[in-house]
Amino acid sequence: MFAPKKILVPTDFSVYADNALKQAADIAKQNKAKIYLLHVIDDGFQQCAVDYCLNEGDVQKILKDSIKNAKEKLQQEAKKVTDNNSSIEIVYDTRRGIPYEEILKEQEEKGVDLIVIASHGKTGILKNLMGGVVDKVMKRAKCQVLLVRS
Repeated sequence: MFAPKKILVPTDFSVYADNALKQAADIAKQNKAKIYLLHVIDDGFQQCAVDYCLNEGDVQKILKDSIKNAKEKLQQEAKKVTDNNSSIEIVYDTRRGIPYEEILKEQEEKGVDLIVIASHGKTGILKNLMGGVVDKVMKRAKCQVLLVRS
């Protein structure tokens, strides 16, 4: 029987990702596994829109704020799980880059043996982007992937 010891949960902070984290927590509790909670800030951030461009200082401030906010949200997500299951160890991280690539890098670097990922992300255009991420992760991951339906 497959008993994962290191579980990666990518999150975009959607309710769907929350469901994936809950599923991962159940698996972690049963198998005494460690959870790696990851948020990727997409480097595809647009500096220019139509005829208006942000200066480099504004872009850096936005990215810095995004990282700070993501870390705070990750801490809150981890606390929700550990408050209910104090035996579960959760490590969280924020990365910048192309989401599916960063998820796969994290999987290899941490030696993850299971990725638990939501089938959908946020609504609107982000939903379509997350769907593309899920598809690429499922096809390219070098470990088991559990797709949590939304």
